[in-house]
Amino acid sequence: MSLYNATTIIRKPWIYLLAMVSIASFTSCEKVIDLNLNTAEKKYVIEANLTNKAGGCVVLLSQTKDFDEDNTFPGISGATITITTNGTTVTPLTETSTPGQYTAPALIGATGNNYELKVTVAGQTFTANSTMAQPVLIDTIFAKDETLFGETRKIVTVVHPDPVGLGNNYRYIQYFNGNKISGNLIRNDDYSDGRITESSLFYFSDDGDEDAPELKSGDHVRVEMLSITPDIYKYWFSLDRSATGGSGQATPANPVTNIKGGALGYFSVHGIDTKTMIVP
Repeated sequence: MSLYNATTIIRKPWIYLLAMVSIASFTSCEKVIDLNLNTAEKKYVIEANLTNKAGGCVVLLSQTKDFDEDNTFPGISGATITITTNGTTVTPLTETSTPGQYTAPALIGATGNNYELKVTVAGQTFTANSTMAQPVLIDTIFAKDETLFGETRKIVTVVHPDPVGLGNNYRYIQYFNGNKISGNLIRNDDYSDGRITESSLFYFSDDGDEDAPELKSGDHVRVEMLSITPDIYKYWFSLDRSATGGSGQATPANPVTNIKGGALGYFSVHGIDTKTMIVP
């Protein structure tokens, strides 16, 4: 996942208008200022997930690159990764045939259990802790017409209860005909505590325009709802707000991490509920 760059470039044209003494004519020149980019220290990136489903324990390990390097992020092999349950049972993860991908297929997260992730690679150790909250179940999903930027599209809406008590957080992932749709769809219960919640899953293409695959009648839709912890909500929220320099932020910044030791990324322990439908 190409979320991180170790350095940031700023390139701005400054236009200077020079008034000429001749008959009201003007000449302009453009000056480009190139900042000298220093090589930044590379950081490890950990994307760790543990769910309440079989096969849901997966850790991806990669490393940042400098701004002028290509946008591929090969996995890092040779790490020792374990997950400890409630301080007693230690489960080692095994690297798959895909470099940098580590799994523990038999490890399934349970509500109320605390899990500690430990990653050791090239003499460095990184840790993170997370406790699985009670998974919230989807009541129903449906598609309805919504107008966005003057264009009418079919948008999927997820309906589910929110348990009483603040602190429930959700992430939604949708698939059209088996293809994952890009988008960072998250929600907390700051304004919906204890109520039935409806979340419309608006979507865009990767480059932010309106050319994403359009949902049509007869399409197969699958929605996954993740009951995430507050720190993971903060990770995805900060990614959306600051990692790209968008949403009014002055400069890009790495998203807030719950990993200790200097690595980037996250350790998410969450429940998943899934609903499917055929668009009418």
